[in-house]
Amino acid sequence: MISEIFAVSSAWSRAMIELSTELDPWAQSAAKAGTDLLLVIFAVLFVAAWWRARSRSSRAVGLALFAPAATVIAYLASRTVKLFFEQLRPCQAMTDLTTIATCDPIGDWSFPSNHATIAGAAAAAIVLTWYRMAFPAALIAVMEAFSRVFVGAHYPHDVTAGLLLGATVAVLVSLALSRPLTAVVDRLAEFERLRPLLRADHPSGEDVGVPHGSHPGN
Repeated sequence: MISEIFAVSSAWSRAMIELSTELDPWAQSAAKAGTDLLLVIFAVLFVAAWWRARSRSSRAVGLALFAPAATVIAYLASRTVKLFFEQLRPCQAMTDLTTIATCDPIGDWSFPSNHATIAGAAAAAIVLTWYRMAFPAALIAVMEAFSRVFVGAHYPHDVTAGLLLGATVAVLVSLALSRPLTAVVDRLAEFERLRPLLRADHPSGEDVGVPHGSHPGN
């Protein structure tokens, strides 16, 4: 079963790489740059989620501030998993093809994708504190995962595993720490100089995870 999945994944990867080589040079450069720039969008969303959370609740602020850390934890988990599989990247295994991405040396393994793990973790962490961003965040994460296959750095199963690993780790760690994070935010908000970073002037009273429409004025 595993060998069949790998065979299908390899075929898809080869098809994507062959398609990418037909692009104009400027399009190839854009695809290569985009695979990193998409992650920058999550950095912007982290800031936006924190700023918005200030008018919601201490829990929302805590989760928003912890989102980058949850993403780093997921990344470290991905790095650890790689050591157990030691799978070659498509650009390392398919030596007859030219890939957009510069091929990493053997030892920088393929499964799971670190980029996809980061994207999955960032998206999940943002949704925990800003549920209306679920679709945009998921879309950006999927685009990031696809880009890693398109530039020849990963197989489809690498990025799928990365997305799932990142989202799972980020959610579990964030929810496990939600209560202490809330307590820390409440404590820090007592300091006048820090309060503007943790509280907006007119909090709406909306808490994290409450479906749309459950609060007046939503």
